[in-house]
Amino acid sequence: MSGRGSGVGGPAGSSRRTGRLYGVGLGPGDPELVTVKAARLIGTADVVAFHAARHGRSVARALAEPYLRPGQVEELLVYPVTTEGTDHPGGYRAAIDSFYEDAAARLAAHLDAGRDVVVLAEGDPFFYGSYMHMHKRLAHRYPTEVVPGVTSVSGAAAALGRPLVERDEVLTVLPGTLDGDELAERLAGTDSAAVLKLGRTFPAVRAAFERAGVLDRAVYVERATTERQRALPLADVDPATVPYFSLALLPSALTDPGGVPAPADGGGHAGEVAVVGLGPGSRCWTTPEAAEALAAADDLVGYGPYLDRVPANPRQRRHPSDNRVEAERAAHALELARSGRRVAVVSSGDPGVFAMAAAVLEVAERPEFAGVPVRVVPGLTAAQAVAARVGAPLGHDFCVLSLSDVRKPWAVVVDRLRHAAAADLVIALYNPRSTVRPHQLGEAQKVLLEHRSPDTVVVVGRDVGGPEERLTVTTLGDLDPHTVDMRCLVLVGSSRTRVSPSGAVWTPRTHPDAGSAGVRE
Repeated sequence: MSGRGSGVGGPAGSSRRTGRLYGVGLGPGDPELVTVKAARLIGTADVVAFHAARHGRSVARALAEPYLRPGQVEELLVYPVTTEGTDHPGGYRAAIDSFYEDAAARLAAHLDAGRDVVVLAEGDPFFYGSYMHMHKRLAHRYPTEVVPGVTSVSGAAAALGRPLVERDEVLTVLPGTLDGDELAERLAGTDSAAVLKLGRTFPAVRAAFERAGVLDRAVYVERATTERQRALPLADVDPATVPYFSLALLPSALTDPGGVPAPADGGGHAGEVAVVGLGPGSRCWTTPEAAEALAAADDLVGYGPYLDRVPANPRQRRHPSDNRVEAERAAHALELARSGRRVAVVSSGDPGVFAMAAAVLEVAERPEFAGVPVRVVPGLTAAQAVAARVGAPLGHDFCVLSLSDVRKPWAVVVDRLRHAAAADLVIALYNPRSTVRPHQLGEAQKVLLEHRSPDTVVVVGRDVGGPEERLTVTTLGDLDPHTVDMRCLVLVGSSRTRVSPSGAVWTPRTHPDAGSAGVRE
């Protein structure tokens, strides 16, 4: 363990105070097996970092959640690959090494700013843990402390009530990824063993136990010490049911009852622009992919109220702007990316639906931005959110229209409304009524009534997913345009859309002229 008094964390003679790095073990899964010291450090840290696969869920964070406090900065470190392939030019190993370098650079930014960083680790940080990769890259540069945790091997033995070794016996810990012959040889030559990293390796591991002649003694344990714990003889396990968080134990027969150096540039990376959809309001509607893109960004660019929905992270720079400067905002994001920054352009809902994705791609066609990568991260749309809140009004064919005439003539809007109404499509109306064009929703209502009955079902959703959410189910004839503003989305049903006795709004999937063809998908 290194300390600030040793001079670690800055050049010789420097008085600059850096943050302190902690690798904190959380134990095998039971929250009560988190040590008192680990809980204290988690609760007092400025920054809490944790790893996750691409789905964005972190076992480590779930274990630490009771000890987190409001206002802490969280750094989500998402592996680019786990067991799948990669298009990285250097292959899987290079993709993982690049990820570790980038993750270390993100944590170093906090440490350089004087913020203490806790890196969470399931089990013990130095026992096949992800933390060790941060330790090798950062411990020689910053004051560092490692807090041990109960290992999965200890947790599994305790769950079984079986000592692993006694007297002069030897315990061997093996990864299931070893060559099958080598694994069998090591199992045959030891008193007791624990084989980790099962999952896809399980069939080969079971075969190795059998070749070593110890399959009858072997025990399988998954998710040890948790409510989902399962234990049974290794020989009886169905390979299709084996998760990654499992291990194989060979208990003692006596107890059987029957430094990577830091890169010179500080871990820089190629710039890019990710146009990210937050969803319509509630944070739970932001996808794991969107959360990953936001967590990895150096800069956040967007309309001010949308940026306010992204939790603050002092490592990141935020660039709020007015909602009417989309081209300028896009150019700013591309310029930042061209200089090597990773930029997230934030949109509400889905960025490809009347939002920033098209604006960024349009500006990206300029010669000066050639070669700047742009990707679009989808989000839940307002139309989907409003529809889900009331039932299934989009159950059959529908269209999406904006009533704004900022980028197209009002005559084009009216023409499209007439065609959509005549086609008997469910219509989702975005940008329905603003202070500068308060009359247009009323005009659109009259156009729709040329082809639709006044009894046509209409849904108005305001601030859906937000604190002021309000849903109104009415009819086309009774719709009051004065109750609608730019925070609303209006769904106009087809002639088939109905309201059930329970109040649910839905549109049948089958057209009345479909006949028996309606059963084929």
